[in-house]
Amino acid sequence: MTDIALNESLGHSYAQARERLRNALESAGRTQDAAQLLAVSKTKPAAMIRQVWQLGQREFGENYLQEALEKQTELTDLEGIVWHFIGPLQSNKTRAVAEHFDWVHSVDRLKIAKRLSEQRPTHLAPLNICLQVNISHEESKAGVLPEALEELAREVATLPNLRLRGLMAIPAPAEGIDAQRQPLAALREAFTALQSSLPDAPLDTLSMGMSDDLEAAVLEGATLVRLGTAIFGARPSA
Repeated sequence: MTDIALNESLGHSYAQARERLRNALESAGRTQDAAQLLAVSKTKPAAMIRQVWQLGQREFGENYLQEALEKQTELTDLEGIVWHFIGPLQSNKTRAVAEHFDWVHSVDRLKIAKRLSEQRPTHLAPLNICLQVNISHEESKAGVLPEALEELAREVATLPNLRLRGLMAIPAPAEGIDAQRQPLAALREAFTALQSSLPDAPLDTLSMGMSDDLEAAVLEGATLVRLGTAIFGARPSA
């Protein structure tokens, strides 16, 4: 594919993703600035991120640390770009994430949060944190269980170099918008409860909704929706 064709195709996909979010917000009776698009760029080259940035996108989500660091090095000239780490986070990766990202969506253990706080460079703003919640109680999925969420949130909110901004979840797949809304509603309710119990925390972010359930997520109050394939196209098969 030529650069011109790639530009046209990517531009069209990005415009469609933006329009889908606009339509979802309108259908939900929410304002157009009530939710932002997070472009999930994992496995995609830096050149594609650059093109989408040129179209006005600023928030990008990455899952794989080494790949993300290489892209960041290549894209240091892009002003205003905001990097979100949304993948699983082990202890041996926390320092690099603390040093090179603006957001982390996948914190589900106090140990990880403490390491991020300790390793966040003091010349940088506090690291924005979303706690990942295993809202569907799936044994194979990461995330704090809902019944343990408040205890973890209270601990994370006290850490000096972090800002607890909200919650993230990847619910189990479901058919139909009503079934999709059920776990998302549970996450929204947990979020609202946290806002009441931690009034001093800057809790303003619900990171939920992907290609298959964006409309359901917007109906349930998502403020950040994560779209990858819809923007960048299918990922390479393993």
